[in-house]
Amino acid sequence: MSEKKHTLVTLVENKPGVLNRVASLFRRRAFNIESIAVGQSEQPALSRMTIVVTGDFAQVEQVRKQLDKLIDVVKVSDITEEEMVARELALVKVKSNISNRSEIIQIADIFRANIVDVASDSLTIEVTGEEDKVDSLIELLRDFGIKELSRTGRIALTRGGRGSAK
Repeated sequence: MSEKKHTLVTLVENKPGVLNRVASLFRRRAFNIESIAVGQSEQPALSRMTIVVTGDFAQVEQVRKQLDKLIDVVKVSDITEEEMVARELALVKVKSNISNRSEIIQIADIFRANIVDVASDSLTIEVTGEEDKVDSLIELLRDFGIKELSRTGRIALTRGGRGSAK
């Protein structure tokens, strides 16, 4: 069985300690969480976690079943094989000066990214999109020198009218 990235969407009760219990489960199974994004859902008492892990189907299915047994977990879905909308946000602080600033701004424009901060020696760029888009922009900006980088990790929902985690 081949290993690949899996996207798990989990609805959990919005309580202290839930994130720790979820992360501990992955730690005990010796899984590396590639990214985890947590935020409010459409239901006020619940949060939605989008967790990206690498593994084969059997390993990830076992973890999914164990997640489902946690008391604060309402629903877990592996949406890897479903049609989904997935996005990521990154903030990239790039070294800049008068001579290269316009080139950096042009690159940001090509990627439909926003300049969110301008300083005498740097520009901070906000980019949102699929992981490949974010990766490509970051790779182009490396030549200028990246001072700081922060990424949210993947967030995802299934396409269409059906909800995966209801």
